[in-house]
Amino acid sequence: MARKKSPQLTDAELRLMHVLWEKGPSTVNTVVESLNANPPLAYSTVITTLRILETKGYVRHKKEGRAFLYEPLTGRSEARQSAVASLVGRFFAGSPELLMAHLFAGHKISARELERLQALIREEKS
Repeated sequence: MARKKSPQLTDAELRLMHVLWEKGPSTVNTVVESLNANPPLAYSTVITTLRILETKGYVRHKKEGRAFLYEPLTGRSEARQSAVASLVGRFFAGSPELLMAHLFAGHKISARELERLQALIREEKS
């Protein structure tokens, strides 16, 4: 049975997205060189993953000379929001409160971080 395709970014897809977010429109060679993978990823692996990202709507390509330039259609913030929404829905019954309670349980949070979170909550209330 074939594995169900996820609309969310896989770890491999996310690595390529990080390159595109940092460098902007890039050729496959630029992405391969920017990954610093050890061992390096094959050109064919990177192009296959970029095509999957295109199918998912995260990137698009355009022809420039003899090469294709791949550019992100989704920004980091939008990808983060989508990932968190999926996480909240899957593991926390759609409740951001349960997610926050879990994050605070067993994790030491600094006074500075707590102040920033309280400021965000105050902003959300107004």
